[in-house]
Amino acid sequence: VQLQASGGGLVQAGASLRLSCAASDRTSFGIGWFRQAPGKEREFISCIGWSGGSLHYRSSMKDRFTISRDYAKRTVYLQINNLKPEDTAIYYCPAMTTVAGGDRPGQYDNWGQGTLVTVSS
Repeated sequence: VQLQASGGGLVQAGASLRLSCAASDRTSFGIGWFRQAPGKEREFISCIGWSGGSLHYRSSMKDRFTISRDYAKRTVYLQINNLKPEDTAIYYCPAMTTVAGGDRPGQYDNWGQGTLVTVSS
């Protein structure tokens, strides 16, 4: 499966963004969202199976981040509200390699280039 993340950009603190991840097919179990800020480790945000199951969030991100999927369009979205400067990172949408999903990078592949989100204060 090929995955293309988009929707990033430069925004001011307090704004919202909706990131998209378009999949070439649905051969993976689902899609996850991770982010990596400069000098930091890759961080799990959320994942969702194509059926809508296997829905997980990083506990600290449940209040501002919402994952969803459009099965027909083969697209998974990540809505981010009330953006903060510390949300500045490259956001990746890799494919789940297990039906359960999870928060470890090793449970995903096909990472792609990601999309850059920059939040100014």
